[in-house]
Amino acid sequence: MQSTLTRRTVMRTGAGALAGFAVLRQARGDAPFHIRCSLDTAPTHVRNQSIVDYLKKVEQSSGGRITSEVFHSGQLYPDLHVSKALLQGQVEMCAPGVWTLTGLVSDFDFVQLPAFYGQSAEVTHRATDGAPGKFVQGKIEQKLRAHCLGPWIDLGFQNWYTTRTPLHSVADLRGLKLRSPGGAAISWRIRFVGGIPNTTAWPNVPLALSQGTFDGFVSTDESCTTAKLWEAGVRYSLADHQFMGQYVPLISNAFIGKLPSDLRDIMLRFWAENIPTYRANMARAQQGARKTMEANGVSFTDPTPQELTETRKRMTADQDQLIHDAKLSPEIVRMVHEAIGSVA
Repeated sequence: MQSTLTRRTVMRTGAGALAGFAVLRQARGDAPFHIRCSLDTAPTHVRNQSIVDYLKKVEQSSGGRITSEVFHSGQLYPDLHVSKALLQGQVEMCAPGVWTLTGLVSDFDFVQLPAFYGQSAEVTHRATDGAPGKFVQGKIEQKLRAHCLGPWIDLGFQNWYTTRTPLHSVADLRGLKLRSPGGAAISWRIRFVGGIPNTTAWPNVPLALSQGTFDGFVSTDESCTTAKLWEAGVRYSLADHQFMGQYVPLISNAFIGKLPSDLRDIMLRFWAENIPTYRANMARAQQGARKTMEANGVSFTDPTPQELTETRKRMTADQDQLIHDAKLSPEIVRMVHEAIGSVA
């Protein structure tokens, strides 16, 4: 059937022009560019909410020329496996945690260096938004044939959580079987405190906790709250802010390479414009999540600044073992030192 759209209609400004172009594509039989995004956290998690908000803005700005669907709670893949799915073209987008990418690029574990232990988010951002982040980002883009949309999404500070063992200091973790989200450096920290590392995909954590597969784990208040892990027996937390977890927003080259320049610009520009809001939202969510956990019977211990400094110094003394275990390159260690300087 012949399209009734005129050139004047298509050239109208603003949203009308975008919508008109989408209709014109449909009239020509052109399908929209479709994004499948896999996340393994719950729909209420701020990472999920951020990605959904971003893709909605992209779809609206593109006038429907880009469409998307987000698969939550590991419906398609856990983060531990989603990078392979991205490489194989089974999804177009993902945002895995840096700790799940260390099997491909070991230098992603640089945020586990003792210099970040118990430090502020700003210290982490100086590194991940700077040369160290760009260095590992380039490596993962090459390996996965993907493109990073821009600055990484904050998850928040990683802490210790247990079911039966009260936590007053890192000494209380000795002898416990502790779940790690992945990465050699987190396993190093678990061994450093005298624990036994266990790696379990996040969607399986509630059942594993209730079955006693491990005694505790490393995670964040927000992740625990969205999964309601107090229902699986979580009762204690040591909030030592081991490191700032972040998610890396990746889009496949096969997808973004098909887009005309205006649509590529929309995807990159909207990420850059919105990432400050997404980071601020996550910080607020972490604060609210702790209150929710406390209201559901979880007891928190906050180490003093002196305790954090003493633990950081002990970790620094064992840093060579961490660098060896995590296979961190001399380049990334040097870049981190240059980015954040010396920290007490």
